[in-house]
Amino acid sequence: MTSPKMIAVQEAPVLTEKSLKQSQKLEPYNLFQGILEGFMDGILIITQTGELLHANQTAKQIFQQLSHEKSQSIPEEIWQICQSLIESKKLFPSEKLVLESEITQNNTFNFRLRVRWFAIEQMSQECLLVTIEDKHQSLREIVISDVHQYDLTPREAEVWLLYRANYSYKEIAEKLYITINTVKKHMKNIHAKRKSAIDDEAI
Repeated sequence: MTSPKMIAVQEAPVLTEKSLKQSQKLEPYNLFQGILEGFMDGILIITQTGELLHANQTAKQIFQQLSHEKSQSIPEEIWQICQSLIESKKLFPSEKLVLESEITQNNTFNFRLRVRWFAIEQMSQECLLVTIEDKHQSLREIVISDVHQYDLTPREAEVWLLYRANYSYKEIAEKLYITINTVKKHMKNIHAKRKSAIDDEAI
C-alpha cells in the first residue's frame, strides 16, 4: 500500500456496541446512511477515535476481501491512511485535506482509497469519510455497459475486459488460449462496432 504519509500502525478498530448505539442516536443521519448503501464504491464513516459509524454493503464485502474472513474490523491498510489524515490535521489545522492511497494484493492494484473530513451535525467532532473504489468491479461495470451498448459477443467481451485492464495483445492471447492474430481480429470487430454505434448516435 502506498500513502502520502505513513505513521505507526495501531491495532485496527472494531465496530463496538457503543458505536452502534451512537449511530442509532443519529436519526436524521439514518436517511443519509440509506443513500450511501446505493453507492457502488465502498463508503465508511469513522470517528477520529476509530469507531466505525457506518459501512455500506460494498465496504463490508471489501473488508472480507482484505481480511479473507467475515469481519467488521476496519482493515489495517484503511486505518493507516485514516491515521495519516488525523495526523495531518495537527500539522495543517486550517487545511481541508483529502488523502489518496492504493491497496495492492499479489502485486496487483485492487483498491483506490480517498479519505476526507466529514462534518455530522450531531457529532462534536468531524468524522472521516472514506471511499473505496474497487478497480476490478468498476471495470466490470464499464465492460458490461459496453457489451450491451455495442452488442459484443461473449468472446469479444472477454477480450475487451482484458484490454480495458491494460493487458497487451500477447497477454490477452495467453490468458484466453488464443493466438495474437485472433485477438487482433476480435479487437478490430469491437472497434468497428463501437464506431458504428457512435456514428448512429451522431445521426
